[in-house]
Amino acid sequence: MHNFKNLKIWNESMALVSESYKITRGFPKFETYGIINQMKRCAISIPSNISEGTSKNSNEDFAHYLEHSLGSAFEWETQLNIAFNESYISEEKFKELENKVKQIQKMISSFKSGLKLS
Repeated sequence: MHNFKNLKIWNESMALVSESYKITRGFPKFETYGIINQMKRCAISIPSNISEGTSKNSNEDFAHYLEHSLGSAFEWETQLNIAFNESYISEEKFKELENKVKQIQKMISSFKSGLKLS
């Protein structure tokens, strides 16, 4: 078992949640139940699955939750692309956040690979 609050992947993904809340505040109101909701939900899912996985008794179970977390990170990247394509965020902000989410994806993959699975 791991203390999720000490994991860099959890802390970085929590920062991405905050970024999601910040950027979606500027999205059009009609997107409240569309991309705003979806972007927040998949961002929240990333650290949530990491923390839930730390409570499991085996690395195999933890790896399963990391897979879900990674999937949510890729989903969030897609939402980011949609936001950029719809001109909801600037190219500069898009590139910054794209780099952050790609780094998180790499970190989750690397962490999962480092788990000793039976």
